[in-house]
Parts: sequence; structure tokens; C-alpha cells
Amino acid sequence: MGPLDHSQRASFDALIKPHLDRLYRLSFRLAGNKAEAEDLFQDVLTKIFPRLDELIDIDEPGSWLCRVMYNHFIDNRRRYARQRLVSVSEDRLPGKSLEELPGNLDPVADAERLDNIMRLQRALSELSEDHRLVVLLHDSEGYKLTEIQGVTGTPVGTLKSRLHRARARLREILAADGTEYAG
Repeated sequence: MGPLDHSQRASFDALIKPHLDRLYRLSFRLAGNKAEAEDLFQDVLTKIFPRLDELIDIDEPGSWLCRVMYNHFIDNRRRYARQRLVSVSEDRLPGKSLEELPGNLDPVADAERLDNIMRLQRALSELSEDHRLVVLLHDSEGYKLTEIQGVTGTPVGTLKSRLHRARARLREILAADGTEYAG
């Protein structure tokens, strides 16, 4: 396929636009931080841009886009697993201060909310990657198990088991920390 003309770009925009928010949230959940999420998001959009003809023929473009994002993430993770350097100051949790956290202008409630978010983030970081992914996609992003199956290629039965175990482990971790998990 050669360079896209104006009408092809408009078609691409129309097909992609309804899925951008969900796709970005998925990239953030997979990457774990804003900088890597933005890179992943941009890489995937760049990768699918020339595939407009294929995208037009897909019945469920949202699921297909999520699958492309997941596969691209896994490919990158495998490729850079041994090469990635982590800076000591790397921040893996957005909103580490009250000023960055939307709230109701009640300093006590906002501080408690921030504390709960940080506890949950620490608990999630203790889960295996498979368990963390399924609990984030299902409980946080609202994906159905069949959608997660479409994204990851993992059978629904396995996903149910992982979700159950992940929730149980989160409850265990948070109970030890004095917090409850309502997932």
C-alpha cells in the first residue's frame, strides 16, 4: 500500500477514534508508566496505519487493536528484556502527590485516597505478570473474560482461574497491610 491520501486518513481516523481511550489505557496498564505507555501507543498506531484495508474488513476492530497492542508489547518485552536499564528514580505510579490527584478538596480524604492507591499499586506489583494483567484488564478496565481471551489468546477457563487467584492474593496482601480489596 502506498502513501495514504486524505480520504484514507479520514477513514483511518474514523475507525480508530472510538477505540483510542481504551487502547491508551491498555497501553498504560501493560507498560506501567506514562513514558513507556505513550511509546507503545504510538508504535501500535504507526504499525496499523498502513494496514487500513485490513482494518476496514475487521468486524470487531476494538478487539483486534487490543490484540495488536498486546502482541507488540510482548514482542518488545522479549526483545528488550535483557537490555533495559532502570533508573533509580523511575516513577512507576502516576500521581504521587496530592496536587496531581483529582479529589474533592478534602485534604484528609484525598490523603487517604492517595494512600489506598499506593497500597493497591504495591500489592499489584507483588502479583505475577499474568495475574496482574487479568485483574487490571477485568476489574480496572472492565474487559470481559472473552475480550481478554481475544487480547491474550489465553483460554477463558485459565483466565477465570487466574482472576480468582489474583483476587485472593490481593486480598491476602492488602489484609496484611490493613486494607480490603473489593474486586
